[in-house]
Amino acid sequence: MKISMPVDLKSMDTNLCRSFGRAPYFLIYDTESNESVYLDNSAVASQGGAGIKAAQTIVDSDVNVLLTPRCGENAARVLQAADIKIYKSLNSSAKDNIDAFVDNKLSLLDEIHAGFHHHGGK
Repeated sequence: MKISMPVDLKSMDTNLCRSFGRAPYFLIYDTESNESVYLDNSAVASQGGAGIKAAQTIVDSDVNVLLTPRCGENAARVLQAADIKIYKSLNSSAKDNIDAFVDNKLSLLDEIHAGFHHHGGK
């Protein structure tokens, strides 16, 4: 299974980024091979639609699960259409979130916000 997370740094010790669409990087972690890959988020500098573009990056990476503190409705629609489950992350490191997910300690993200349309930031 492939797990994705928005992260601030290319490190398993970094905390998850609070903004999914504007995260500098996405960590893709494969639970079967224990391999990590960091993707640059090309949507970070977008004038608008960052969440949708970021979600498409996740979809294109063939992941099964997204761990994130929050997610906007447009991004959530893209992810849900690709059958990617969205889980509420812990306020902790990427590694701690992976461990919590594997141990079945995270719940599905049930608060999808309206997004930050036309606000140009986090």
